[in-house]
Amino acid sequence: MTQPHIINPRAGYIGRLLYYFFGTVIALIILAICIRKQINIIKRQDEIARIREDFSYAMIHDMKTPLSSILMGARILRSGKLDKMPEKKEKFFDILEEEAEHLMALTNKILTISKLEHGQLLLEKNWIPVRPMIEELTQMFTAKTDKRVTFELNIEKENIFADEEYLKEAVSNLIDNAIKYSKETVDIQITSCMYNKFIQIKVKDNGIGISLSAQNHIFDKFERASASRNAVNGVTGFGLGLNYVMNVTRSHGGYVSVESQEGKYSEFTISLPLPTEYEITV
Repeated sequence: MTQPHIINPRAGYIGRLLYYFFGTVIALIILAICIRKQINIIKRQDEIARIREDFSYAMIHDMKTPLSSILMGARILRSGKLDKMPEKKEKFFDILEEEAEHLMALTNKILTISKLEHGQLLLEKNWIPVRPMIEELTQMFTAKTDKRVTFELNIEKENIFADEEYLKEAVSNLIDNAIKYSKETVDIQITSCMYNKFIQIKVKDNGIGISLSAQNHIFDKFERASASRNAVNGVTGFGLGLNYVMNVTRSHGGYVSVESQEGKYSEFTISLPLPTEYEITV
């Protein structure tokens, strides 16, 4: 005995509608995601263009003073007005040399960062004594700054495996920032110690501190190049220092970290790994 089977045409129609509906919803979601990604790409391109513009402004502004000093000094020396004043003439030569060294150091830093980012810089790592390096830097900054700076050294680990030239420049950048971003009286603590198979160098100040939001970006290249940010605390520059520290530390297989409270202190830590047996024997 056969039983009749009745097909409801509406059920098939509703099923197709649901299929098209959900398909349309999924397509709209994918389209919205693509549009959002495209907007983010455009925003990022605008940010890169702004950074380039700010960097160009900062570069011209920061280079203008030493170039003007060099040009003015060269003209005065060429005029012969100081021929009968040897002491003053020697002072002008010192100024020219200092300004030229400033420009050269800035140029070398930009080139070094580029090489580090592309893995083209070869490091000459050896065991180097920490205390003499730190003491030389503290003497240099004490002599060159107009602020009242007090250094406290706590050297627990006497030696570190690194390229002395680049590590010294990295620590120098941290000390320079500690002085720049502090008030007229500056207390800086520099420590070397061991932590989890890493040798650490810490630079802590009693400066203005860094906000939590800013801590996420301070190691970015040209972060301080923005003209609007350059006026903070009267400090100008390209924002290359901390990016240099980060790249030098990474090239050593280590890392750099920061701990800070606004209005109280900032502490930067360079952590470099202990050498492998291969590195020691090479």
